[in-house]
Amino acid sequence: MENIRIREEIREDKGKEISKGIKEQKVWVVFCRAGKLKPYRCPPPAPTPGDMVVATTEKGPELGLVVKGPVDLRMGEENLPLLERLATQEDRDQWLKNKNLEKEALSFCEERIRARELPMKLVAVESALDRSKIVFYFTAEGRVDFRQLVKDLAKRFKARIEMRQIGIRDEAKMLGGLGPCGREICCSQFMREFEPVSIRMAKDQYLILNPSKISGLCGRLMCCLCFEHETYKEVGQKFPKVGEKVKTAEGHEGEVVSINIIEEKVLISLGNARGQISVDLSQVTRKKKGEDKGGEEGNPQGQAQERDRGREKVNTQNKGQERGKRDKREGRDRSKSQKSQKDRRKEAPKR
Repeated sequence: MENIRIREEIREDKGKEISKGIKEQKVWVVFCRAGKLKPYRCPPPAPTPGDMVVATTEKGPELGLVVKGPVDLRMGEENLPLLERLATQEDRDQWLKNKNLEKEALSFCEERIRARELPMKLVAVESALDRSKIVFYFTAEGRVDFRQLVKDLAKRFKARIEMRQIGIRDEAKMLGGLGPCGREICCSQFMREFEPVSIRMAKDQYLILNPSKISGLCGRLMCCLCFEHETYKEVGQKFPKVGEKVKTAEGHEGEVVSINIIEEKVLISLGNARGQISVDLSQVTRKKKGEDKGGEEGNPQGQAQERDRGREKVNTQNKGQERGKRDKREGRDRSKSQKSQKDRRKEAPKR
């Protein structure tokens, strides 16, 4: 016992000496799986990654995990919230008891929602470490009047109640589940923040634009579409575009139907019912813009066809202009006749 007491005194003395010579440091704490990293300042000796700590949040004191740091404070970071202390065994036991409280609050709140027939769906419940505040997360299509519900909850749990409405992406992150790939959804597993996802990302990756294929559990576009988007854009610049005229090393000419970036192959339609062929990217060359025109200039038959197309275009334009002039003349004549009828009605003597 004396040896243990001596070691504790030595550790306290070292901490005091360090705190005198070193300024406050900063660590990052997370309070749930795949949650946002929140910075906190702490006096030395600072906790290291893997330590459980107690920190103050908007919900009150919470039990968190240090995942990054410590680093020295920068200029302007003196106003960061202060880390309270390292977590004790009593804090861990209280955290486990709060989990049972959250389950009880979830079932009771769902019962009161059904009793009051409120148009809302309860998702999750979180309690502060000291049970001073309980937060209820829910989804709804519009605004919900839950004032009577809050009174019921405050009367039952003797704590401050907060009702927080969230979106469907946050709902999927809290509840978790398996995605179309068969693995746990990314937002619940490791994504700390949502990134914007657009349909352009699916087009750049040449995916089938089927909502059931590119949508996640939340009904929105899958978050994984943005993971490899930049790589697909960079590699896709080497490929010809869909619809572009190309030529193969064997002399085949055709139009690009689709491309396969992973296998580096191009599917070419030969036209004139000759079918399609799949060719490696290295065997494909793009045709220049003036190459097709040059071939027509050297071919008399092609020149004649081009002249015929030009004459047909001019004749079509002339017919359209003549039709427009005729419609204008008929419109003017019709308006004059209508005016003359009105004048005759005015000049006619009243009987």
